[in-house]
Amino acid sequence: MSKKFVKIFFFLMFLIFVVITYFKISDNNRGQKVKIKQPLIEKIEENYENSNIIENVNYTSKDSKGNEYHVKSIKGEIDYSDPDTIYLTNVEALIKLTNSNNIKITSDFGKYNTVNFDTIFSKNVIIKYLDNTITGDYLDFYIGRNTMIISRNVIYKNSKNILMSDVVEIDIETKDTKIFMYEKKKKVNIKNK
Repeated sequence: MSKKFVKIFFFLMFLIFVVITYFKISDNNRGQKVKIKQPLIEKIEENYENSNIIENVNYTSKDSKGNEYHVKSIKGEIDYSDPDTIYLTNVEALIKLTNSNNIKITSDFGKYNTVNFDTIFSKNVIIKYLDNTITGDYLDFYIGRNTMIISRNVIYKNSKNILMSDVVEIDIETKDTKIFMYEKKKKVNIKNK
């Protein structure tokens, strides 16, 4: 047998297999009814039934270095489909560092992970550390990496300067701070008081 004949034979076998499978699946699906999606109102009620609202939420955790993290909120909502996450309203956080001064964070909303303690703060975010105040719209706080990344409409103020940028990234342990813009053509705006 030639190689060409073998290739043609296997191609025809594959083609016959595909055709038989197609017709078999078509015959099986003929008697099935089409499923209609539930109305939107029922979906909203279903989501409400699958959540849990808690008032006066308070979480405290401590890392291996002795740093303490306190997060409290007026209201929290746990989604049963992801019980490790709680959505917070009117959030206050206090980070007590063993080798430095405390950091205070406030925001209108937050998303707290109860397993790894990472927290996302959003809307009217304010960070206070010593005489420094940073405001913005969004803050990712990663305990595992010891970093805070604040972005969107960021204003960094201290007793001497006012800086406006897209992003401020802070290493909690070393206090190393990166201030930058998303677009290379734009520059960080610095004003002296």
